[in-house]
Amino acid sequence: MSKNLAMLHLGFVFLMLVAAAPARAQDRLNVVASFSILGDLVQNVGGDRVSVTTLVGPDGDVHVYTPAPTDAKKIADAKLLVINGLGLEGWLPRLVQASGGKAPILTATTGIVPLQVGSVADPHAWQSVANVRVYVANIRDALVSADPADAAVFSANAQGYGAKLDALDREVREAVARIPPARRKVISTHDAFAYFAAAYGVEFIAPLGVSTESEPSARDIAAIITQIRTEKIPAVFLENISDARLIRRISAETGAKVGGTLFSDSLTGEKGDAPTYIELVRHNIKALNGALAD
Repeated sequence: MSKNLAMLHLGFVFLMLVAAAPARAQDRLNVVASFSILGDLVQNVGGDRVSVTTLVGPDGDVHVYTPAPTDAKKIADAKLLVINGLGLEGWLPRLVQASGGKAPILTATTGIVPLQVGSVADPHAWQSVANVRVYVANIRDALVSADPADAAVFSANAQGYGAKLDALDREVREAVARIPPARRKVISTHDAFAYFAAAYGVEFIAPLGVSTESEPSARDIAAIITQIRTEKIPAVFLENISDARLIRRISAETGAKVGGTLFSDSLTGEKGDAPTYIELVRHNIKALNGALAD
């Protein structure tokens, strides 16, 4: 008899666990991030307590994104919207208004002093790992505010991920130190690396401006070619969101080495070279080191 009761008890526990599983999934905080890098940061801080949806997905160009009709519903259903700010998501205010969504909006760059490109703020603050520590703290606080019951989980996740970022920052500094100072100059396809340059001492020269919407003129290209020859810039780099033809043309005319692909504004899919922010930074520093440290 006691054996039958034990079996019934185990069966009851199993049914309770099965019933609780979808409830736990439904209880996850619904967070929308504007683009893939932010989505990864939110996922690392939120863990299994959040359900993250990203508007601009892997290999997407957030500068020139055109929202889909389904994006308005994603925002309408969100409990928290996480954006970069600094003018990166120019298409977003109209989308938020159209969605009718009432979720709080976190600007993840709050507290970061932006670099300026002319009179415009440079939005690419995530290219400095130290800045991403600020992003993570802001995301943690916003998640705690939206879901106080899971505050301890969010804080622990942020602390653990922050330790990984500290280690990553040291990796980058050690890698740059192995590049001779005179060779710490590269050409990239658009000006997305000013924060990396300021933090780590590698000079990036871009034939395009901050926005990938602009196209270089013949005079711009001629000036870049002259600069490469004059300053003996050793390498030029492609980016995963930009047209490769420009860099290949500059390389052909100057003899500068095409150093590979740098990831600037987007992660890749899971099977790509940069499916997470940490892997993005590691890929970039490996590419830079391979082209410049010789």
